[in-house]
Amino acid sequence: MASVNDKLLKAISLQGEGKLEEATKLFFQVLKSDPNNGAALYSLSVISLNSGNPAEALRLSTHGVKAAPKFAPMRFVHGAALQAAGRKEEALKSYDESLEIDPKAIDVLLNSGVLLRDMLRHGEALERFNRILEIDPNHASGLGNCAIILTEYKQSEQAIAMFERLLEINPDYDYGLGLLEYERMHICDWRGFEEMSRRIIEGIHAGHRACKSLAFMAISDSAKDHLQVAKIFADHFCPRRPVSFWQGERYRHDKIRLAYVSPDLREHPVGHLIAGVFERHDKSRFETIAISLGIDDQSRIRARMLKVFDKFIDVRDMGTAQIAQLMRELEVDIAVDLGGYTSDTRTDIFAYRPAPIQVNYLGYPGTMGSDYYDYILADRYIIPEEHQQYYTEKVVYLPDSYLPTDGSVKISERTPTRSECGLPDTGVVFCSFSHDYKISPPLFDVWMRLLMRVPGSTLWLMSRGDLCQQNLRKEAEARGINPARLVFASRVPLVEDHLARYRQADVFLDTHPYNAHTTAADALMAGLPVVTYMGNAFPARVAGSLLNAIGLPELITHSLDEYEALAFKLATNPQLLKDLKERLKDNKSTYPLFDTAGFSRNMETAYIAMWRQYQLGDARDELSGSSAAKETS
Repeated sequence: MASVNDKLLKAISLQGEGKLEEATKLFFQVLKSDPNNGAALYSLSVISLNSGNPAEALRLSTHGVKAAPKFAPMRFVHGAALQAAGRKEEALKSYDESLEIDPKAIDVLLNSGVLLRDMLRHGEALERFNRILEIDPNHASGLGNCAIILTEYKQSEQAIAMFERLLEINPDYDYGLGLLEYERMHICDWRGFEEMSRRIIEGIHAGHRACKSLAFMAISDSAKDHLQVAKIFADHFCPRRPVSFWQGERYRHDKIRLAYVSPDLREHPVGHLIAGVFERHDKSRFETIAISLGIDDQSRIRARMLKVFDKFIDVRDMGTAQIAQLMRELEVDIAVDLGGYTSDTRTDIFAYRPAPIQVNYLGYPGTMGSDYYDYILADRYIIPEEHQQYYTEKVVYLPDSYLPTDGSVKISERTPTRSECGLPDTGVVFCSFSHDYKISPPLFDVWMRLLMRVPGSTLWLMSRGDLCQQNLRKEAEARGINPARLVFASRVPLVEDHLARYRQADVFLDTHPYNAHTTAADALMAGLPVVTYMGNAFPARVAGSLLNAIGLPELITHSLDEYEALAFKLATNPQLLKDLKERLKDNKSTYPLFDTAGFSRNMETAYIAMWRQYQLGDARDELSGSSAAKETS
């Protein structure tokens, strides 16, 4: 008869060969003879955790820590099991106990650093990643995670250098090319832009993890490629979980239970856009629930959110599975993901299928590339019918623009002087307040030609830092433009004052291939005409959608040449520009873009159509492509 030690060695060998079922049986035989065998408890904990059974992993590792308190790997797997259960502080404590036994355990440093980053304790996370690099200066994950933290601290030069070193060590590091290019774009460092973009796009075509999906939107204008990159990211980052919390039940509530899941229920563009919609939901038909993933910033927007929801639940300290289970216990009918693949989101909540109807909307401008989102809310400009093939979700059309706006915002009556804005006293002001990473070199070429062709004109930008400003001024000078003709706006505390500044601009120049979204809506709200180049993919069609919804489709162009020609025409024809501004002013009260109440009704009608299909059974196909807002309620 084989000894306990022989069984243990055989089980470990089977585990190494991937024969987990056989290994598990042998490990349990070992425990039957030796209930406190640390190696068996550790291995079974690892198998359970990797098999998607964190509860069993936690049970086994809890026993294991008591049985082998000085075995560092046991403390590590116990921390991982606690982390999977959402018990973050306890997980961190367990990781720290493992490090007390073995201070140079790189896996523990890495996991605990990622956990600290998720807990928004970036300084402590950076310290852990730096400890990894002290042990192994060429550790790829240590370099990658350290660089990502540096981007959070806006230390772009250090982050870029670290990404470059990472790619020298491992050219195929997951998303490495995209991480480097995206951070370069954040400071308008366009070295090798065309070559890097080509390599990233070719990598995506080959099915490689060359770039994360959000960064890719600033590089490519292909709806087909956007689908491909989303699928690659979804399959790797958040595949469907083996456990589905919703099991096909038909809820019979008096009201539709509608949950919004977001890290941005605060001072954030998403918060500003949708706050008015939340306030106008029909409480006789909907019970509204906020699942808040982000910080409480004590802002005015946050206060509005706290006031308007029937339930506002702060879930920052909960694990993903816990949040999904909570939503199932609340019997949510419709769960709306307002974040997608953006910062601080928790996409894997939806991978557990906590609700019968799951919707991708607003915060992320594209397909999620996964099969557990049922619908995406859009309009026929954002996603033409022929583009539905590039979305894993079924498209439900709102009748006007998909983008909500808050018509209750009152722009400050006082307009700051040009001098207060840092602008010259005379001359045409071209304005673009989009994020730095949305400025592409081909677009900047157009902007510089416009400055060249319109004497005395100024380009008014919004930039996050001195380094970006220096780079843009250097790029302007390289194109023969006096760098002083680029003026950078500083941030102001109140949105009402920020919007008032737009009155000092003449033409808003949209970005491409990633359009202005909130910023374009802000410009139109303030009465500033927006010139856009409407492209192929979702992010390149947003401003065009807004212009159609405000009755100014003539400001939509379909190439950079058309874009440049139209911007030049407006800048050199004062009467035409004046007439456009008058039309825009008049259209604000007669077109749907700033009709928040009407938008809310249309959105609710879409939700009701989804809910009715769910009550009838799984009928996503019957709703696909319809203008759900035309359904009667």
